[in-house]
Amino acid sequence: MKRIGILGGTFDPPHIGHLIVANEVLNALDLDEIRFMPNHVPPHKQKTLDVTDEDRLTMLAYAIEGNDCFSIEKIEIERQGTSYTYETIQDLRQREHENEFHFIIGADMIEYLPMWHKIDELMKLIHFIGVKRPTYNEKTDYPITMVDIPEMFISSSDIRERIKKGRTIKYLLPERVIHYIEENDLYAP
Repeated sequence: MKRIGILGGTFDPPHIGHLIVANEVLNALDLDEIRFMPNHVPPHKQKTLDVTDEDRLTMLAYAIEGNDCFSIEKIEIERQGTSYTYETIQDLRQREHENEFHFIIGADMIEYLPMWHKIDELMKLIHFIGVKRPTYNEKTDYPITMVDIPEMFISSSDIRERIKKGRTIKYLLPERVIHYIEENDLYAP
């Protein structure tokens, strides 16, 4: 049985905060691997319309290259439609019934858990791992294992805004992701 961490998100774009969260959880809980799972249509936020799923997958591949414990889980991209975690975890468990899955969420999502689709049923299927994010409260009535990570506030929306305003994004993203964004003129005004 493998113990697999799932880090879901839009990854629009993937940044070093995502990589740090994944690495810290991987090591703190001695997981076998972390899968980055880009959603197709997130139920709680808007995707950037001019950035394709293929762009996000390419940037994610560049971001995680060189780490054998990191991979991309395409189940939500391939399924299409709104990406509900409950349905995804059901599909993953059916496909890989021998593995144990841990779903990693930030404090922003911990606050939002009561509104998740079929949250009570989902709690029976998966272990939730929470990480702190500045300005968010991680208190919840749901059973969540918290992992301490270095606190930083980096968000994809801030990075997109910086690009639109012509501000630097150096060190916020892996270099190959920055080059891909520049070469493909992503997030430009």
